[in-house]
Amino acid sequence: MAENLTQETVRPPGAVFFIFGATGDLARRKLFPAIYSLYREGKLAEDFAVVGVARRPRSDEEFKEDLYRSIEEFCRYKIGDKEQWARFADHFSYKSLDINNVDGYRELRELTESVETRFGIPGNRLFYLALAPELFGSVSFNLQKGGMLNTSGWHRLVIEKPFGYDLQSAQKLNEELSQVFKEEEIYRIDHYLGKEMVQNIEVIRFANAFFEPLWNNKHIANVQITLSETVGVEERGGYYDHAGALRDMGQNHMLQMLTMIAMEPPSRLFPEDIRDEKVKVLRSLRPYDSAQEVKEYVVRGQYTEGEARGKKLPGYRQEDKVDPNSNTETYFAAKVFVDNFRWAGVPFYIRTGKRLPVKTTEVVVEFKQMPTNVYLGQKHTLEPNLLVIRVNPMEGIYIKINAKKPGSESQIEPLAMEFCQSCLVGINSPEAYERLIHDAAQGDSTYFTRWDEVATAWAFVDRIAAAWAQNPSDISTYPAGSWGPKDADELLAQDGFHWWPVNGQEEDNVIWIKQN
Repeated sequence: MAENLTQETVRPPGAVFFIFGATGDLARRKLFPAIYSLYREGKLAEDFAVVGVARRPRSDEEFKEDLYRSIEEFCRYKIGDKEQWARFADHFSYKSLDINNVDGYRELRELTESVETRFGIPGNRLFYLALAPELFGSVSFNLQKGGMLNTSGWHRLVIEKPFGYDLQSAQKLNEELSQVFKEEEIYRIDHYLGKEMVQNIEVIRFANAFFEPLWNNKHIANVQITLSETVGVEERGGYYDHAGALRDMGQNHMLQMLTMIAMEPPSRLFPEDIRDEKVKVLRSLRPYDSAQEVKEYVVRGQYTEGEARGKKLPGYRQEDKVDPNSNTETYFAAKVFVDNFRWAGVPFYIRTGKRLPVKTTEVVVEFKQMPTNVYLGQKHTLEPNLLVIRVNPMEGIYIKINAKKPGSESQIEPLAMEFCQSCLVGINSPEAYERLIHDAAQGDSTYFTRWDEVATAWAFVDRIAAAWAQNPSDISTYPAGSWGPKDADELLAQDGFHWWPVNGQEEDNVIWIKQN
């Protein structure tokens, strides 16, 4: 069965995985391919089952045909051996269910018990809710009423973002879930935390003697986090016009990556100890105390008509299901401070937006300049050293240093040494959802967000949203295909910094040393 079964392969205990929203886009593009990859790599034994749950009528055979198409189109492993595929697909069942009808859950319980007997599964059940957040509470209550939680095994609830619209709605949602599930049973997924290079941040920091001693305000000038998208809102206009970039990306992905960069070394490598350190970072974020402070430190933008790669692009207000008078932001950038002893005075610049020139997620750590009044500083213009962590779509790191230009007497030029993980021959990097589903089945909550993380992040973001609500029409614009409003450049320029080029925008004056 396994393609890459090694001594390090860890198989979680047998369980039934319930995919609520099994006919939706997330299940088709991410969840089913992730489960198939885990199976192919031997990270799932034969004592598992998957029950797809959705309102749409489907037979088991029709469901398996959908599953086949999903794997063929989106999985990093392609279907080869027909017997292997048949064994895998045999673990899948489908249940058409009105999620508000408790009788359907009793029928689901009967199906589940039959499946558990067939595959020898000891009552462990993982419920993945690929549904709208407003349905989380009713599904949880009906799982309990329908007897789905009356087993001797463990029960875990995996839920997708957004977890609420603001702190108040998040608290209400959490109170509903807490009536049925314990906090340690709730796995709030942020797929960016499953990405290889985000998880690698901890290793880069804590396993290298030449980084951790410098990881503080004495040596780091600023940190830049960029999460840029080339696409517009596509088919998500209705959702996006309600959410905007701040709630869609800022409250979760951006702040989570910031915590990984800024956290203190955990006392132990246990999930709760790691998450404790992340919460400390969020609690140390300097709040914006007024609308004027938000205006000074946060940039809000919306794309207008533009052009990219010779193609004309519509403005946000021309997109499908978007209000023609919408003031929803499709871009935001902010200067953030972590007010603790390690980071006092170091600005963290974060930016995210749609219809930008390049799709990338990167973290740039800019170190402080060498003194200009010493020998080399007097004779040469020395550029700052950089550590760049590329998260997506390219994965890898590079370090920019100053070195003597080869063949010259004394000319100094910046030199970048790059490790490109995505470029390695034969590499087939696991997708984020593979890691996170596997972790949830193992009971490892390290890369899932705890309630106090969610609440503290919302409290920070709500201040920005409240300031914007006072003057909703005060929003900058930028042409689709550009790097956002000019105000975002000024945010750094006033501190003597600038946005560093991201992947796909490599600097011409840098000598690159890349792996063979």
